[in-house]
Amino acid sequence: MDMRFSKSNDVLGTTNRGNAAESGLCTLCRADCMGKCETWLSSMVGRKLLYPRDFGTVTAGANNTTHVGVSYNSLRIQGYAYGANGLKPGLTTDPDDCIFPNVNLEGEFGWDVKTKFRAPIMTGALGSTFIAAKYWDSFAIGCALVGVPIVIGENVVGVDKASEINNGRISKAPELDRRIDTYLRYHDGYGAIIVQLNVEDTRNGVAEYVAQKYGDKAIIELKWGQGAKDIGGEIQVTSLEYASFLKKRGYVVDPNPELPEVQEAFKKGAIKSFARHSRLGGTNLSKVDAVREDFMKSVDYLRSLGFKRISLKTGAYGMEELAMAIKFASDAKMDLLTIDGAGGGTGMSPWNMMQSWGVPSLLLHAKAYEYASIIAAKGQRVVDMSFAGGFALEDNIFKALALGAPFTKLICMGRGLMIPGFLGSNIEGVLRPERKADVNGNWDALPKTVSDIGSTAQEIFASYFDVEKKVGKEEMKNIPYGALAFWTMADKLSCGLQQLMAGARKFALNQITRGDIVSCNRETELETAIPFVTCVNDESAKKILNG
Repeated sequence: MDMRFSKSNDVLGTTNRGNAAESGLCTLCRADCMGKCETWLSSMVGRKLLYPRDFGTVTAGANNTTHVGVSYNSLRIQGYAYGANGLKPGLTTDPDDCIFPNVNLEGEFGWDVKTKFRAPIMTGALGSTFIAAKYWDSFAIGCALVGVPIVIGENVVGVDKASEINNGRISKAPELDRRIDTYLRYHDGYGAIIVQLNVEDTRNGVAEYVAQKYGDKAIIELKWGQGAKDIGGEIQVTSLEYASFLKKRGYVVDPNPELPEVQEAFKKGAIKSFARHSRLGGTNLSKVDAVREDFMKSVDYLRSLGFKRISLKTGAYGMEELAMAIKFASDAKMDLLTIDGAGGGTGMSPWNMMQSWGVPSLLLHAKAYEYASIIAAKGQRVVDMSFAGGFALEDNIFKALALGAPFTKLICMGRGLMIPGFLGSNIEGVLRPERKADVNGNWDALPKTVSDIGSTAQEIFASYFDVEKKVGKEEMKNIPYGALAFWTMADKLSCGLQQLMAGARKFALNQITRGDIVSCNRETELETAIPFVTCVNDESAKKILNG
């Protein structure tokens, strides 16, 4: 059994409130959580959490030595005792230059127009769920300051009561505007704001609205599902009036709030909430060629609106859909393809569907590399890719980049990048009570898990003065604590990734290869084509012995 993600980690002093998922996060992550999983704690103490606690009084050893099953945790990272690849100009292989702070995490993606980023991470789609709206300022400002992409998910306009849709087209979209403008306020050329489209968004004219108002400041994204579900996205509402509003907006609402018996059941308390569902895409098409033709027309239309950057998000479907996504996106010269493996989910995905449907992340991503290689072997260019589905820690970021190299440029993270927004907002609600309602703070006092670290923002957030240096002292009053927490956690991920890359002697992202990871059981070797750990360099080792 892989013991890495047991409920508590005595070495780091972390504890999961609930059951630990493959990512190391709790299977159920609460916005009001008082701690303290690894991601939660690293949102305050940052890179300190890379190391065992209580230095000087402890020794520590790993418990992750037995690898059973096929997952990212059954891969390990290969280290080397010599060499240096990708050092910045002016640096040499001298030990004084080959240090982990010299690892360059900056990169770019895109077909013709390149989008730069400072770290190889991006958010999952943060759409119409209320939790995304509540904590958007923390997420967006944090991403903008760090310099990584953020995705506005589906249905944001459709569920906004203040939006106006006339004759099937948006004329006013205050919530969408708020989300885009918040990110752009602090955007400095690194990262991007990505706006996602589903069936309802397409019908409502989201693309046309964004193109007219924001032009090439935004990337537009087509959606083919996600790793948590094989149906459209859902939210849950507790108001009959709001449910009826969503029904009139054209959504599938379950149960139907327009039925008299449902209204009576709600009045009597037998029904307390309604689920709003989006539609499946592509159901009017029955052949691959027809899907391809429709897809290419959609891309051409988006380009005609003025979008210079277009991406595609696909979910944990089977091999045919995966091949279609990679091939069609490459043929259409799209800028990014995000491939979301099963097991993820940040919204209201049906639980047993999340547990049972789709291709698990490692298997899906291994096939994505195989299919991309087939296209590349023909001399054709392959779309830049982002892998998603159960990532939260720096080691799995490295593994996923290596598994998909050289095609994978980014790792998409959902809940792992939302936790600092929750935590920072809860802290701000206590330390700045006048802001509690604005930031959706859940606490009345700092729990001991936080007060043990400090009692002011300057004490609690290890990266406070890094952010202050970037924005200035005067602007700090406008930076939500959730963004401070985001920066702090991203700094921990970046530092940890730099250390892993330095150990692999790779000082730039584009130097990471599949040779930097190994399989720790034969089944993983079979499914990923990543060689078993003792087979890697075995022949060259024997040449040394026989030399």
